[in-house]
Parts: sequence; structure tokens; C-alpha cells
Amino acid sequence: MMAGTTDETQVIDRGSKDQPPTNPNKKKTKFDVIIIGAGPAGYTAGIYSSRARHDTLILSGILPGGQLVNTTDVENYPGFENGIMGPDLMINFRKQTERMGTTIIDDEVVNVDFKHKPFKVLTASEEYQANAVIICTGANPRKLGLVGEKTYAGKGVSYCATCDGPFFRNQELVVAGGGDSAIEEATFLTKFASTIHLVHRRDKLRASKIMQERAFADKKIKFYWNMTVEEIIGNGKVQKVILKDTKNEEKTTLDVGGIFVAIGHEPNTKLFTNQIELDTQGYVVVKENTKTNVEGVFAAGDVHDHRYRQAVTAAGMGCMAAIDVDKYLAEI
Repeated sequence: MMAGTTDETQVIDRGSKDQPPTNPNKKKTKFDVIIIGAGPAGYTAGIYSSRARHDTLILSGILPGGQLVNTTDVENYPGFENGIMGPDLMINFRKQTERMGTTIIDDEVVNVDFKHKPFKVLTASEEYQANAVIICTGANPRKLGLVGEKTYAGKGVSYCATCDGPFFRNQELVVAGGGDSAIEEATFLTKFASTIHLVHRRDKLRASKIMQERAFADKKIKFYWNMTVEEIIGNGKVQKVILKDTKNEEKTTLDVGGIFVAIGHEPNTKLFTNQIELDTQGYVVVKENTKTNVEGVFAAGDVHDHRYRQAVTAAGMGCMAAIDVDKYLAEI
């Protein structure tokens, strides 16, 4: 998307004897609400905040739209009978948010100050202030770091079984990982796939015991111990995955229709270290609904939610955060 052109300018004031004229080119930097991030949570928060007549700014980052901009077909977001492409869905979100009057600037936040009010949110080029902030910076799935992983993202490489599982009916699939997330993904995918090849670099799983028992009892799941994914091969979409034994370096080739990478997520919260409370994994801790431990700072979407991680739940949390902000601003 192009850089934002929604910066407001002041009306020209020619001044008087006692008062100098205002600068007609001065960029607006003070808002009622600042939303950091522009995925489903951020855009929805913008829609609700602006409709509540709060002067609202979204700082979208360099790549607005969240994880959905890297997604092809989205068929589980309500309202689209035949599905919709991820980037198209986020364009619709943005247009609707702008129509409500939200200012959207495609700039990346580099620092924040939640110690003093009004809160300060800094980009490389500007300092913005607001009475309330909603954090919607999301989380990114950890990657294997393979060339083919990037090439076939959305074309057989996935990071969300709940999102993409139905596209792989009656196919053989690889799931990479050995923790709770990987076992959850593998178990869910057995509803659609013919066989799940679960690849783990160690000789035992890290998942909880009850989840391990369920996976071991499922005849559709085959385990590959002490192995890593070496290469992803395809022709327009994933066709083969090559595994390497970590002990003897022998390689195994699997003919599969896709690979689900389930080695965890990393919340985008480095900015907020020592500013708000984060849990041991780096996710924002909310005390009540969407409130953080700092009064006036709220959080929504995957930056807090490490359980559901769905566009629709993120949007719902964005709505909740905006309503919480409206109540907070009314009280102060």
C-alpha cells in the first residue's frame, strides 16, 4: 500500500497584532486514541472508536494488514459466501475504517512512552500523543527459515490448521514441531487429511501428556523422530518435503500436498518491554477485558490471544477494546 496521505493540516490563520499566525503546514500529532497496528483487530478498533466520535489515529506499520495479507483464500470469515482473498479482505477493512473518519498513517512505531500522560507514540519521523492507546501489533509464526517455505507460503505452506485445513482434504501432510501447538494442529488436520507426517527434531514430544496420548492413539498420525525439514519442493504449490535425520544425516523424501509449520509464535511486543506487563512468552497481559496494567492502554488480537489466533476473534477483540476505551475516556 502507498504511504498514508491522510495527515491533517490546520486551517490557515493570518493572525493578528497580538497573536502570530499558526503554521498552515503543521502536521496533526495529537489524538484522542492511537491504535498501533492495522490487522483485523486494529481496523475494527478504528471503526468503533471513530464511530464513537473519538479522534482516532492508526499507525499501521510498514506492511499494513497483518498476517492476512500473506494469505490466499479466506473462507472462514463471516459475510463472504464464496470466500475472499486475504489481501482483498484487508483492503475492505481499511476502506471501511477510513470511511468512518479514522486517520491511517503507514508508518512504523519505533518507541512508546506509557509512563506519562498524554501517552507518546514515536515513529522515525514524528511524535504522536493520545489519551488512550490500543495495542494491536499481532504475533508472527516462527519460520523454519527455508527458501521453499517463503516461495510456497499460501501455496501449501501454512501456519494455521484451523484456517487452512479444509483446503487439504484427502491429502498427505507434514506437520513440523513437537509442542502443544504441533499436536493440536496434527490432531485437527486428521479431520481432513489422509495421513499426517509429524516431524520432530527430538526423540520425544514436548506436548502435554494427554495430548501426546491422543496423538499416539490416532492411526492417521505417523511420527518422524530426530528429523528436521531440510527442503520444500514444488511446482506452483508444494509437492515434496525432504527430511534430514539429525543423527546420521540420511534424507527421506515425502510426497505431500502441504506442510504446516507449528513451532510457535512470537508476539510483536519488543516495543512495550518495561512499559506494560508481558507474560513469560512476551504476550501482553490483560487484567480485565482488554485493559493492560497501565490505565489508558489496551490490547486486542494476537498480541494478547495465543489460543484462538483467528481473524474473526481478533476483530471481536478490536471491538471490545474500542468500547473499553470509550468508557475510559468518558470517565476521565
